[in-house]
Amino acid sequence: MTLPPAAAGSSHRRDWEALRSAQHLYCGGPQKLPELSRMFMPRVCLTAAVALAFATPQVLAETTAQAMPETMAMLRHAVAAQTVEGKNQVPAFARWLAGKLESAGFAKSDVEIIPVEHTAALVVHYRGSDKSLKPILLSAHMDVVSANPKDWQRDPFKLVEEHGYLYGRGVADMKTNLITLVETFVRLKREGFVPKRQMILVLSGDEETDMASTRELAKRYHDAEFLLNADAGGGTLDEQGKPVLYEIQAAEKSYADFLLTVTSPGGHSSEPDPSHNAIYKLAKALDAVGAYAFPVRHNDITLASLKALGRHNSGPLAEAMRQFAAHPGDAKAAAIISADPAYVGQVRTTCVATMLDAGHALNALPQRADANVNCRIFPGVSVASVKAKLAQVIDNPAVEISVRPPPPVESPASPLRPHVMAAVAATIHQRFPGVEVVPGMSSGASDSMYFRNAGVPCYGVSPNFAKPNDTFAHGLNERLPAAEVPAALDFWHSLLPRLTE
Repeated sequence: MTLPPAAAGSSHRRDWEALRSAQHLYCGGPQKLPELSRMFMPRVCLTAAVALAFATPQVLAETTAQAMPETMAMLRHAVAAQTVEGKNQVPAFARWLAGKLESAGFAKSDVEIIPVEHTAALVVHYRGSDKSLKPILLSAHMDVVSANPKDWQRDPFKLVEEHGYLYGRGVADMKTNLITLVETFVRLKREGFVPKRQMILVLSGDEETDMASTRELAKRYHDAEFLLNADAGGGTLDEQGKPVLYEIQAAEKSYADFLLTVTSPGGHSSEPDPSHNAIYKLAKALDAVGAYAFPVRHNDITLASLKALGRHNSGPLAEAMRQFAAHPGDAKAAAIISADPAYVGQVRTTCVATMLDAGHALNALPQRADANVNCRIFPGVSVASVKAKLAQVIDNPAVEISVRPPPPVESPASPLRPHVMAAVAATIHQRFPGVEVVPGMSSGASDSMYFRNAGVPCYGVSPNFAKPNDTFAHGLNERLPAAEVPAALDFWHSLLPRLTE
C-alpha cells in the first residue's frame, strides 16, 4: 500500500503510516500474532481497514497506465470535435468536458461555461483548503486552426497512431495538453486530493482567432497568484531524440495586425495609368516592408535562452547564439541569428505580409488594394512605434496604415519566480534527469498576453518534448510523439501538487 501523493508531507502522514502498520500487523503481516489475537483477527482486520479508509479523504493514487485508456478515449473525442472557426462547435465541446469533470466529483457550481459571441470559455474551480491564498490559473484553449481533409494524408479529425506518432488536428496545438490537464483534474479529484491553494482551469474558445473568450477570462480572473499556460514553453529534442533543454515561457511578443490600404479612381483596363494603380502602389509598399529589419533587441530571458541553445548545439548558428548571449551588441552574430526564420523573432520585432485583397473586376483598374501586415513585437516596444516605423519605411502618404481589431495588447515579461522555476525543473528532471531548464520567450502570441497585461505573472509550461519543426502545428499532417501523452499525465500529476501544497 502506498501513500497518496496528496498525503505526502501533510498532517495526515503519521496517521496514515500508523494505520498502515496496524493493517500490516493484524491482517497477515510477518509478525507472529498471539493465539488469542488470531481468534479476533478478522474483526480487527476489518476495523483497521475501515479506519484506514476513513482516516483521510485520499484514496490510492491512480497510475498513469491506469489513466491512459480514459485519456486516449477523451483525446479521440477531442480530435473528432471540429472546434475550428466557423463551425461553432466549441460550446458543445465545452459542455462535454464539463460533463466529464462533473462526473468525476466536481460540483456543478464549480464548473461554468461562459458564452462569448460565437464561442465559449470553460472555467473549473478546484477548491483549496486555504481561502486566504490567491488561486493559481491553469490555461489552455479548446479551439484549433482549420484543416482541409483533401490536403491531408489522413483524416485530420480522426486520431491516428502510426510509427510512434499521433496524427490529427490539434494533437500538438493543443488538444493533447488540454485533455491531459483535464484528466489530471479528474484523477486528483478521484484521489481525494485537496490543494492548499485553489486551482482554476481557464479554457478559452477562440485563441486561434479573435481571443474574445480570452479577454473575458482575463477580465474575470486577473486576481491570481500566477498562471501556468499549457500552450507555451516545452522541451527540445535533438535529431536522435535526446533531450536538449526545456524552456519555461516567461515572455512573449505582442501581436498586431496592420491594414495597408491604397485607393484610386479606377477605370477601364484598356486605359492604364501605372502611376495611379492601387495595386502597384501597394506592391511597392510591401517591398519596402519586406526589406526592412527592425532594430536588434534583447532581454535577460532571451539571452539566457540563446546561451542555452548555443551551448547544446553546434555549427555557425549555435556559435552566433553563444556570441550574442555574451555580447548582445555583436552585429554579425545578430545577423546570423536573424537569417534563421525559427530564431529571428528572438532578436527583433518582425513584420510580414500575410494577406492581399485587391481589385473588383478582371477588366477594370483597381479602385482599392488592401494588405495585412502581421507584426510580432518585442517586449518593451510599443504598437504605436511600430506603426510609425512602417509609415516611415513605406514613405508614401497614399498608403493608409490602420491597426486592425482587436486592439493589440502589450505583454510585459513575467518575473522569474524561484519556486515556480524550481518546481517545474524538479518535475522535468523526473523524466529527464539533469536536462537544463531555462526561461524563454515565444515569438508567437498566446492567451497569456491578456493575463500578463492584467498583471498576472504567466509561465508557459507545456510538458511536450519534440524535435524542431517536427510537429507541423497549424500545418498539414499535424503530429506529436505518442510517448508525450503518458509523459504529460506524469508531468501534471506531479507539478500541480508541488505548486499548490
